[in-house]
Amino acid sequence: MKRKTILIAVGFAAIFYSCKQKKKNDYFPALSFISSQVKDVDTSLYSIIRADKIDSTWDTTYIKRENFRSLAHDFLETPDLANYSIGKKYKEDKFYDESMNRVILTYTPIKENVEIQKEEIIIIPGTSGDDKMKSIIIEKIKDEKDSTVYQHLLWQVDEKFQVVTIVEKKGKPVSTNTIEVSWNKLNQ
Repeated sequence: MKRKTILIAVGFAAIFYSCKQKKKNDYFPALSFISSQVKDVDTSLYSIIRADKIDSTWDTTYIKRENFRSLAHDFLETPDLANYSIGKKYKEDKFYDESMNRVILTYTPIKENVEIQKEEIIIIPGTSGDDKMKSIIIEKIKDEKDSTVYQHLLWQVDEKFQVVTIVEKKGKPVSTNTIEVSWNKLNQ
């Protein structure tokens, strides 16, 4: 009788433990990947260049390494689709473009009213499992008190990122802001 009680208790403990485990999906961990890229730049000796688009001209400046992370905040604050509670609101489509030799993973929302409207991961497949990440594209939308903010984020691996922000306010003209931050120019 004791043995049966112990087996039942162990069975319930195993069920309870498995229910407590976080559910996972197999979506590409874009946020973790970008965080590792930011960490690499944080600890590098790369020259970091920021370009701001004003009207139709670009203004370029060198920036301090300490400022890099804050410039990348739009990426780092993006909801992580690899997290099950967020990712379950999205569907994944996989596509291989033979003409470009690229694998494209696309995540789109199942329902409306989510911040990320689209996330695209572009990978160059290798011959023996040595695939290379090429870029991450994220399209976001946020409704704020008096405006709607659209963002188009592009992360070019080991090279640069670009953030295009479009703000629509009622009764005011649409404003567009573009910044591009590049590093590691010697390896291009």
